[in-house]
Amino acid sequence: MPTYEYICDNCQHEFEQFQSIKARPIRKCPKCGKLSVQRLIGAGSGVIFKGSGFYQTDYRSEGYKKAAESEKKDSTSKDTKDKKTETKAKDTKSTEKSKSTTKDKKKSA
Repeated sequence: MPTYEYICDNCQHEFEQFQSIKARPIRKCPKCGKLSVQRLIGAGSGVIFKGSGFYQTDYRSEGYKKAAESEKKDSTSKDTKDKKTETKAKDTKSTEKSKSTTKDKKKSA
């Protein structure tokens, strides 16, 4: 149920009332008793999460997101460097094998 803001045109008394959406607007001022109250149009309020179903980590700060992103980029670049190193090592081994095979062929000939 929303909270509505009201103001009395007679005494300028401002107050809030917690009531159902289906409820009729209040007309009688609680301070002066006159029928000159009008409902104000408010900006509304943000969503308020209550209960144990939400975690602190669900909504992280921008600083945290940037740090996590930079760590992710660092680990990705390390992985690609490792893969390049492995590829070079494999190429070197295959080159050495082909050289030794060539030497063995020459010796047997």
